[in-house]
Amino acid sequence: MNPIICLAGPTASGKTALAVELAKELDGEVVSCDSMQVYRRMDIGTAKPTKEEMQGIPHHMIDVASPEEDYSVSRYCAQAAPIVEGIVARGKTAIIAGGTGLYMDSLIRGNDFAPFPSTGVRQRLEAQADAEGLEAMADWLRSVDPEAAERIQDRKRLLRALEVYLETGETITEHNRRTQAIPPRFTPVWLGLDFEDRQQLYDRIDLRVTKMLERGLLEEIRGLLDSGVPEKATAMQAIGYKEFVDALAGREPLEAAADQVRQSSRRYAKRQLTWFRRNKAMHWLIRGENTTGEDIFLSARQLLREIDK
Repeated sequence: MNPIICLAGPTASGKTALAVELAKELDGEVVSCDSMQVYRRMDIGTAKPTKEEMQGIPHHMIDVASPEEDYSVSRYCAQAAPIVEGIVARGKTAIIAGGTGLYMDSLIRGNDFAPFPSTGVRQRLEAQADAEGLEAMADWLRSVDPEAAERIQDRKRLLRALEVYLETGETITEHNRRTQAIPPRFTPVWLGLDFEDRQQLYDRIDLRVTKMLERGLLEEIRGLLDSGVPEKATAMQAIGYKEFVDALAGREPLEAAADQVRQSSRRYAKRQLTWFRRNKAMHWLIRGENTTGEDIFLSARQLLREIDK
């Protein structure tokens, strides 16, 4: 059987439980692929598996960064790739499970990330953006890399694209094309979780938000802020954190913040599904109204056996 499995799907779809069951069945270890579970002390809002939920299965790439620091896809790949290789070298199955599509795809492809130089270019770009405005920077990017300018909307990625161009003479689009032409680092089996009825997923998301609040999410966020984590830190921009930061600061009523988390989570789930549906190698496991976690596990096990024939 293929020693690497990628288990993908939207938030609240049951990836954690299925990953553990597959690991028990296949003598595996789980490699988390979640851009927010990497942060320490952010447990409830990121839905990290508890020790009980892990059931003794080793989990990697959880709690590997401080919430005060930025974390990137390149850093994730640099840390996760040798872990996957080590699991396989020990004769075990690596189950890469999560919903951060960019991280998962980049890990599998072995993307050659452009360097993050310390020449001061980024600082100059930041200052120029503050002085001239983001639209001026977007116009600049449009003049050198119109394809990237069309798809990039946020400030961080826009300045990153300009930084790569100024440092290397190669546009971010050219860099990505060259990288994607390289044979992938890993060749996994892809499993994806989805639902017959989208409302099933939305109901699970709503229930998860309620349970997070019951488990102490507000206290978790208050503790992070009290320990000195800035409100504007990358980690605090995660869904479920930034909304309740505003509530704790009195800028928004608590229930309104909770509703915003539910809506933002639904939109994020739709984006996740859109991302993973582009993957032609994905084998989809569909949850119906009465489908249990055991049903999904049995379907996954049968699918893996058929693929292995």
